[in-house]
Amino acid sequence: MNPFQSVFELIGADRIKQLTSYFYEEVASNPELRELYPEDMSGAEERLYLFLLQVFGGPQKYSEQRGHPRLRMRHLEWEIDSTMRNHWLNAMFSALDKLQLEPNVKELMMEYFIKVANHLINHE
Repeated sequence: MNPFQSVFELIGADRIKQLTSYFYEEVASNPELRELYPEDMSGAEERLYLFLLQVFGGPQKYSEQRGHPRLRMRHLEWEIDSTMRNHWLNAMFSALDKLQLEPNVKELMMEYFIKVANHLINHE
């Protein structure tokens, strides 16, 4: 069983949607992250929302629409080093803080985000 499966049951789609919205507010205010996105970030925001729904145990709409996530492959066009990883994690952690989640849920989500962010590093 996916250890993150219970997150969706505990917080639901609306809070995952809110997390995604908060994250993109953080991206918009971070020049290093912002330059990686197109002017209109709504498509990226929707894809992240669908992805997080799926990862945390909700509907599998991301895979239905886009196929297997293949995160590393989808992010190869950008140079992601430890500094960029840190910008991304800081934005996501700030977004998580705004949700005011139960500590165990927040810790589980943070654990996932750290693992994925480390996996996406593709540049020294």
